[in-house]
Amino acid sequence: MNTDLLKRLCETPGVPGHEDRVRALIEAEIEGLFDSVETDPMGSLICRRDARAGDAPKKVMLLCHMDEIGFLVSHVSDKGFVYLLPVGGFDPRNLFSRRVLVCTDEGDLKGVMNPGGRPVHIASPEDRKKIPQPHDFFVDLGLGEKTKEIVKVGDMVVMDEPLIEIGDKIVSKALDNRIACWLGIEAIRGLADADTACEIHVAFTSQEEVGLRGARTASFRVQPDIGIGIDVTLSCDTPGVPEQDRTTVQGEGFGLHVRDGSFIADKGLVAEIEQLAIAEDIPFQRTMLRSGGQDGAAAQQAAAGARAVGITVGTRYIHTVTEMIHKSDLEAARDILVAYLKSA
Repeated sequence: MNTDLLKRLCETPGVPGHEDRVRALIEAEIEGLFDSVETDPMGSLICRRDARAGDAPKKVMLLCHMDEIGFLVSHVSDKGFVYLLPVGGFDPRNLFSRRVLVCTDEGDLKGVMNPGGRPVHIASPEDRKKIPQPHDFFVDLGLGEKTKEIVKVGDMVVMDEPLIEIGDKIVSKALDNRIACWLGIEAIRGLADADTACEIHVAFTSQEEVGLRGARTASFRVQPDIGIGIDVTLSCDTPGVPEQDRTTVQGEGFGLHVRDGSFIADKGLVAEIEQLAIAEDIPFQRTMLRSGGQDGAAAQQAAAGARAVGITVGTRYIHTVTEMIHKSDLEAARDILVAYLKSA
C-alpha cells in the first residue's frame, strides 16, 4: 500500500477555500494518469479518463474532497495573540493544548492553541466545568508584537501532527478526507491499461466541510450518470458507544454508504456494488448515518440528477488529530472502486 502518498496528502495543509497545496500535490502525482486535467473556478481539480471501449459511454464520477477542517485567522491582537474562526465542525473538547501551523504569505509558523482563561492551578471548580467554544481559543506564536507584521486575517491554521502507523492502523489528522484523494489516485492506477467502457471523472473537490460547495459546481459541470461519493464515515466500535450506534467496525471492510443527512443512495446501485464485492471477495459493510453529508449528494442532485452511492472508510475519533483507519478497510475501498470501474 502506498502509505507515503497518504502521509504526504494528510500532512499537507488545506482548509476550505485554501486547498491549493493539496491540489498541487495531486496534480504532480497524477501526471500521465488522465486524458484531461482542469481546475475549475471553485478550485476543484477535475480529471477525466476517456472510455477505452464501446460507444456512448456513461459518465462515472468519483468525488473526493481535498479540504480538511481547520481555522482562518479572524483577528491579531496588539500583543500578538491570534484569534480564529473554524471552517468545519469541531468538538471544542478536542481542541485544548494543540500544536498548530499558521500558514502565512511569508511561510508556515508553528504555534500553540489554548482557550482564554485561568490555568488549572488557579482555576476555580466552576472554571474547570466550562467548555470553551472554538471562538474562545487563540494561538500563541511566541513572536509578541511582531505577529501583526506577519499574520493576516484570513490566513489558514491547521493542526500540526504527523501521520503514524500503529499496528494495523493509520493515525493522522486530515484522514477526513485525504483518504478519498488517495483512493481517487490509486483506483485509477489500479486500472492500468484496462479497456474501460465508461468515461471516468475524478473530482478532487473543494470546500466540502462547509457545505459540499465544490462538489456542487463540479457535478453540474460533469453531469455524471453515476456519482460515487468517497469519504470517511464513523467507526464507533469503541468503549462507551452502544452497538446500534457503531456505524462500522474496523477491519470488516469498506463502507457501502446507504444514507446520511444529505442523500439516500440509489437502491439498485447499492445492490450492484454489493454483489460485485461478494463476487470479488472484497469485505464490506453497509453504512448509514443519522446526519452529516458527503459529496455523493451533490452528484445526485446536479442538473437532471444522477444515480449515486457512497464508498466510505470507517474512521475512529473523527474530526480530531487522532483519526484512525484500518489498513485493510482502505485497501478494500480501493479494490471495490477498481472492480466497479472495470465493470461499469
